[in-house]
Amino acid sequence: MTEAELVATALATGAAPGLTGTAPGTVQDLHATLKEKLHHRLRDSYGTRVLHAYDSDPDVWHTRLLQVLTTRLTLDEDILTAARAVLRADRHRGHVTAGTVDA
Repeated sequence: MTEAELVATALATGAAPGLTGTAPGTVQDLHATLKEKLHHRLRDSYGTRVLHAYDSDPDVWHTRLLQVLTTRLTLDEDILTAARAVLRADRHRGHVTAGTVDA
């Protein structure tokens, strides 16, 4: 899994239905932190539009999001750590996201 795929998977996981109403510090909060970090780093209108659109329909926007993450953004350790935290918290909730690994 590439770094861009790791981040995209974490975004899709955090946006999944059924996460509303969960306790603080859970997948939903970690997802919000990841999105905040990405918004802060993207700063261009196209990248932020793709990020917002991905929330509403990950299947349709997956390829464009990967392009944005690969070409418009340096995925530093801070973003990767936030993405891993989302996936780890989701696993602890009892879900398993196929293809994810902790680095």
